[in-house]
Amino acid sequence: MTAPATRAVLDALTADGQTVMFVGGCVRDALIGRPVGDIDIATPDPPETVTALLQRAGLKAVPTGIEHGTVTAVSGHRPFEITTLREDVETYGRHARVAFTDDWTADAARRDFTMNAMFCAPDGTVYDPFGGWDDLVAGRVRFVGKAEDRVQEDYLRLLRFFRFYARYGRGAPDADALRAAERHASQLTTLAAERIHHELLKFLEAANPGPAARVIHDHGILQPVLPEARHAERLRALAAVERELGVIIDPLRRMAAWLDLREAHRLGARLRLSNKQDRHLRQLAAPAETVRADMAPRDLRRPLHRLGRDLVRDLYLLAAAERSAAGERLDAAALAAGLREIEAWQPKRLPVDGGDVKALGVPPGPRIKQLLDALDAWWVDRDFQPGRAACLAELRRRVAAEHPGG
Repeated sequence: MTAPATRAVLDALTADGQTVMFVGGCVRDALIGRPVGDIDIATPDPPETVTALLQRAGLKAVPTGIEHGTVTAVSGHRPFEITTLREDVETYGRHARVAFTDDWTADAARRDFTMNAMFCAPDGTVYDPFGGWDDLVAGRVRFVGKAEDRVQEDYLRLLRFFRFYARYGRGAPDADALRAAERHASQLTTLAAERIHHELLKFLEAANPGPAARVIHDHGILQPVLPEARHAERLRALAAVERELGVIIDPLRRMAAWLDLREAHRLGARLRLSNKQDRHLRQLAAPAETVRADMAPRDLRRPLHRLGRDLVRDLYLLAAAERSAAGERLDAAALAAGLREIEAWQPKRLPVDGGDVKALGVPPGPRIKQLLDALDAWWVDRDFQPGRAACLAELRRRVAAEHPGG
């Protein structure tokens, strides 16, 4: 609120005496001491006035959502989303016909959860028309107005509710919200797969999504679109392992823990994952090398050489989560030692190549690759220790064995 870049935007917007306030996530997170991400500002001024005020102050104004009343200001190389106050004139499904207004309460009434419907003036005064502060402190994720109505406006709010419950909720979920989610879960099939997978990945970024995933499973929320989401305990265990080892959260790794991956080849297309995400999920489901959580650091080098650091790291953490979810007690020190081996890994290259094979008289063809693959396995078995001279000697021995007396 006091950063020079922020003050520059506020000064520009209030230059003619208008009142503006911070709104949404930046207010919510600041109030509970969490890091603030995007900074959103609400104003009664229409977008044209906002643009003129910003430009008059020498700030860049980008019409990122002008039809919805949103202009993005750029100050200090940081974006600030500025939106004109709105009220619903008519709602139909995900869309609504809106009108600009100067009524702060009417704008707050359009927002999804009470904790997202708080405003904060530049002097720190909080305007909270729907009890969002009390809900935030109590760990209650509650819809503004009737949960039934808000869910029917956009069925993605079903999943958004559980994302916020995972991040901010404590205790049992709000009963009205849960009933609305159960009643309309089948409507998730009407949503674009991209919207669903994007929301699920955000859900999986929560510090501990396991308890919320358990509620989702027990109430059949994802059954219509993702029945594979049945391993809430493994997801909880993975989050605990990540926390214990200080590993950065990866939502795709967590998705692999949460889902039954026996049909991973179908999931990528169904969820509209990127090619990279789809490939990674398939490799986690059926890796070319076995990775166990109880492997000694040295034994991890073979899969590291074959699969690479990122894939082995995920397989290792998932294996640890599987054991923990099954009730096994994990050796934290041993797990940490294995993870250090993984993180320190540097790719290694066999000291000989196809040119060396050809120089020994082997004609071009598949046999060259076969010889190199066999030599690579011999080299890996010796923990990558043989140098070029030793590898060439072994290669000569193998070629000579195929052509004795040649």
